[in-house]
Amino acid sequence: MIKSWVIAKRELKERITNRSFLILSIVGPLMVLGLIFLLFSLGGKEQKHWNVLISDPAGIYESRMLTQKDPSVTYSFADGYIETNDFSNNERYQKFDALLEINEKILTNKLAFVFYREKPSLKMQSRIHYQTERRLEEVLVNQFTRFTMAEFKKIKQPLNIPFKNVYNPYNQNTTINGWVGLFYGAIIILFIFLFGMTILRSIGQEKSNRVVEVLLGSISPKQLMLGKIIGIGIAALIQFFIWASIIFIGLYIIKDNFYIDLFDFKNTAISSDSTNLNLNKDYNQFVELIYDRINFKFMTLFFIIILTFGYLFYGSFFASIGAASGSESDGQQFVLPLLFILGLAIYSGYYYLENPSSSIANFLHFNPFTSPIIIMVQLAQGYDAGNQYQLILSILILILSSYIVLSFAGRVYSNGILQFGHRVKLKLLLQWLRKKRL
Repeated sequence: MIKSWVIAKRELKERITNRSFLILSIVGPLMVLGLIFLLFSLGGKEQKHWNVLISDPAGIYESRMLTQKDPSVTYSFADGYIETNDFSNNERYQKFDALLEINEKILTNKLAFVFYREKPSLKMQSRIHYQTERRLEEVLVNQFTRFTMAEFKKIKQPLNIPFKNVYNPYNQNTTINGWVGLFYGAIIILFIFLFGMTILRSIGQEKSNRVVEVLLGSISPKQLMLGKIIGIGIAALIQFFIWASIIFIGLYIIKDNFYIDLFDFKNTAISSDSTNLNLNKDYNQFVELIYDRINFKFMTLFFIIILTFGYLFYGSFFASIGAASGSESDGQQFVLPLLFILGLAIYSGYYYLENPSSSIANFLHFNPFTSPIIIMVQLAQGYDAGNQYQLILSILILILSSYIVLSFAGRVYSNGILQFGHRVKLKLLLQWLRKKRL
């Protein structure tokens, strides 16, 4: 094992000092940030006018919201309490875009709820938030204090108004979360391809210049293969941490400068003029997804685990192809089916998003060729209670498969690394798999 670590250090040093490694470490995450910002820019949809139905069974707002008409929002008051299911399905309420629920405890708990049909822009959210709070202040000043409005503003408590999807009021996971998992999975496949090809090229170069004959004088073929895979794998993890650091800093900068949380009163000073809200960026589902709904610490932890064993699994195939090839053209021919499988793995993630309950999806979840991306998709959506065993079982299958494939790859590597000028045939590969070493 010590000899394998020596080889791993050599491979690691060679990779991290390579110019292409450094360029990809900077350009890669910047391209990802550019794509994310593009989604942010295209994802926001501002609705010009909203019809809001107010449920105020206690009559606290006295059937009045604004003293002057707002061209962007029309408020209507309902008689009595309205259930969210009734609002979402009853035909008489379909003309309303949102339900503003004001209960009798709003004077003490400073809490109201807005249930929307379609996610509003940040401008619209802030407008409704401000107008609802403004009207509550008027009620409190007129009925319970002797303060003027200016004096009351100095001691007031902010009103909290969560915005919820009326069709999903409990914020249950939807398929949009799965797109983050698909993105994580696609990054795993990208790293496997890039560094798998690095393994293949490294082995091919050592075979062609006969360096491998010198190395095998002091180390066994399996130790050499393992050291090469480990060293290149560590380089992949280092590059991932560089990517993660740059993307994390970039997301922080984007949020801090373009998508500030205007409901955080540390960052917000809403104008007293309800028609002059200082907002110039629309909130959208991608912003919510990136900053609010995904546990990146949890996802990144499993990303590292899945990337490690997915790389070992697929890296073994790349090492086998490199060792078994009698010429450079042989290696290219055998890489094509492997690239097809990697592309199929990415497609399987999309298929799983669209058909999560199908029998094929269940097979893809436990298949080591596709499980790296399927696990990330399901993690983003969340495993249902009682189904967490599927995650553990799928990871165990991937680990066991990696060990088995590494063992077979070791035999192919041992028997093929010193072979030159031959044509790779299935019969020859089967002979090498049956023999420990020629």
